[in-house]
Amino acid sequence: MAKSSIDAKSISIQQPKDWAAGVPAVVSAYKNVSAKVGPIKGTRLLSHLNQIEGFDCPGCAWPDPLGKRATFEFCENGAKAVADEATLKRVTSAFFKRHSVAQLKEKTDKWLNEQGRLTQPMVLDKEATHYQPISWSDAYKLIAKHLQALETPHQAAFYTSGRTSNEAAFLYQLWVRVLGTNNLPDCSNMCHESSGVGLTQTIGVGKGTVSLDDIEHTDALFIFGQNPGSNHPRMLTSLQAAKRQGATIVSINPLDETGLKRFKNPQEVEGVLGQGTALRDLHLPIKINGDMAFLKGLCRCLIERDSPQTPVLDHEFIATYCDGFEAFKQDILNSDWQQIEVQSGLSKSQIEQAADVACASKRIICCWAMGMTQHKDSVANIQLMTNFLMLQGNLGRQGAGVCPVRGHSNVQGDRTMGIWEKPTDALLDALQQEFNFVPPRDHGVDTVDSIHGMLKGTIRVFFALGGNFFRATPDHDKTAQALSKCELTVQVSTKLNRSHLLTGKQALILPTLGRTEIDTQATGVQTITVENSMGVVQTSHGKIPPASSSLKSEVAIIAELAHVVSPNVHINWLSLRVDYSRIRQHIAAVIPGFENFNHRIDTDGEFVLPNPVRDQRNFNTNTGKANFIVQTDTHRTLANDELLLMTIRSHDQFNTTVYTDDDRYRGVFGSREVIFMNQHDIRQMGLNSGDKVDIMSQVGKGTDREKRLFGFRIIEYQIPQGCAAAYYPETNNLVALEQVADKSNTPAYKSIVVTIEPSLQAQ
Repeated sequence: MAKSSIDAKSISIQQPKDWAAGVPAVVSAYKNVSAKVGPIKGTRLLSHLNQIEGFDCPGCAWPDPLGKRATFEFCENGAKAVADEATLKRVTSAFFKRHSVAQLKEKTDKWLNEQGRLTQPMVLDKEATHYQPISWSDAYKLIAKHLQALETPHQAAFYTSGRTSNEAAFLYQLWVRVLGTNNLPDCSNMCHESSGVGLTQTIGVGKGTVSLDDIEHTDALFIFGQNPGSNHPRMLTSLQAAKRQGATIVSINPLDETGLKRFKNPQEVEGVLGQGTALRDLHLPIKINGDMAFLKGLCRCLIERDSPQTPVLDHEFIATYCDGFEAFKQDILNSDWQQIEVQSGLSKSQIEQAADVACASKRIICCWAMGMTQHKDSVANIQLMTNFLMLQGNLGRQGAGVCPVRGHSNVQGDRTMGIWEKPTDALLDALQQEFNFVPPRDHGVDTVDSIHGMLKGTIRVFFALGGNFFRATPDHDKTAQALSKCELTVQVSTKLNRSHLLTGKQALILPTLGRTEIDTQATGVQTITVENSMGVVQTSHGKIPPASSSLKSEVAIIAELAHVVSPNVHINWLSLRVDYSRIRQHIAAVIPGFENFNHRIDTDGEFVLPNPVRDQRNFNTNTGKANFIVQTDTHRTLANDELLLMTIRSHDQFNTTVYTDDDRYRGVFGSREVIFMNQHDIRQMGLNSGDKVDIMSQVGKGTDREKRLFGFRIIEYQIPQGCAAAYYPETNNLVALEQVADKSNTPAYKSIVVTIEPSLQAQ
């Protein structure tokens, strides 16, 4: 792709990068920190990032090495997240006096985030135009008034983001269940819920089964639907280590992402002055949602190549530890190669290349992210991927297993602590015994169903512990309408975001401490813990003073609110606020794997949770074994004028937080309102690269549910024919609430059927 200027006033396009990190990453990291925090303070702050006695990165959940860590144990995007949280800018009551809610709605999300840290509680009263200051005690009384006015506790929903600590998450779910509901939707519902559902049914545990050490001792890594260079940059160091140990890396992705091509490690001379390390050995440009077809083809290759003379399958593992193999084998052998090629977008020879890698490898790891979890068929995709590993016994041994990579620092820990709308009886029994109350047993609502509930009026109070709920959800039109029907919406936040502006009839903003800040309670400075993507629990210690003396920790907010709302239960909420070690004592009594919690973190600062599959090849499924599952094809054939669009993140964003309008690795600068398309599709539609187009989703086409995004620029890009990509969250509104993954109810952000037309806006 030649360098060009599509629109000199707004956007320029350059050749995509063929390597990631290196000096530009270092420059970008320190530029962000220096600009927002100051060069001296910022550099000192980064020296504590991801260290044992420092604070855990508020960004992604990629694990830190156990024990001794590198001096610079962070990446460019982690530095940006720290700078964003530790910014010197402040949003005070004077800011809200100057700006009405209507005026703030006209601002971009990027502008809202750049205004700085929230500093005091604010209330938006009914019919009011501006947020006004409110005391903490009055804010608690207002929440209590609304909750106590509900006919049933099920008329409230309590959302959680992945920023929340283990201590806050445990206290939060405890309080919500004391109230009498399991309405605990969280960000997992929108990202890795499909992983949890798929893995639980196949292997009996909804988490990954590998460690960092496994990645360095594997023979092959199959990386599905993941862009580690932008979303989990520290993973590149692990991939580099695997390559140096001789591992083969296969990338299965509609886009050939920069981060998997070549890595220049900025902590090495070779990464600064040399060519760096080539990573992926084989890239398979799969069609969007072609994973099921590809995996069936891959499994067929392995099964057909297996013989007594040249064994490919691990028959001993299958016989001892697996159930359902014969039915699975027959289904795979009955799969049609022509159909596999059409649906996957890959040739039989390309799939056989992947099979060559698998046959040559004794130990295989499958890694994936949301490119696998946000389709209608996501659960089936993940189960087929797990079944592929099972064919060769790649579970429960070194260098092999499943590796779902979580996108937020403690989203996995939240679920471990009980943040789930479908709690197990074991968890509820343990809570009842420890706290002497009867928890509700009926399942609650997840994220999508909570929006449906607001729309129907069955949910009247919405409480969000972190996150940017409105922007992260699908169908923004319906979500805004849903929130507006609530009597009260509450946002516990560090920064201003769009969710503060799309509110219920009354709204509260409760400002909270960030991960970087010192949390001091009556007994002294407190420690919190988090759990990373590989089941390691580690401590986090804030290092800078709070952005405002009015800020409270999430633990303090929950404990004080519970004290006001639920005073008649036998739980001393305020004693838990003043000393977080008391919360950890309760966690140790309730959550398996956390025995001697305080002693273990005081001694080592981290520990690894038990994993039955990894540790013992123990599969806690309905059969007591790892299950092979036959998957039914639900592939939809697109019309000639339709494309299948997936949402993607840019290199300069974290989840819903956009730092700039640039995407350095893909070569896009100055705008996020773009759509990446195949050259053939552009020409077939009579369009040109650089044209402005409108994007229409196909749900409710021709009705009042038609969804249209205006004025997106076409970028010609290497993406399979019939596929397209555009940025999240700008295109979330194209996804209707009904477009969800089977079984997990996760929004299908990666499988949106769209049509493209010349824009109704002026060129």
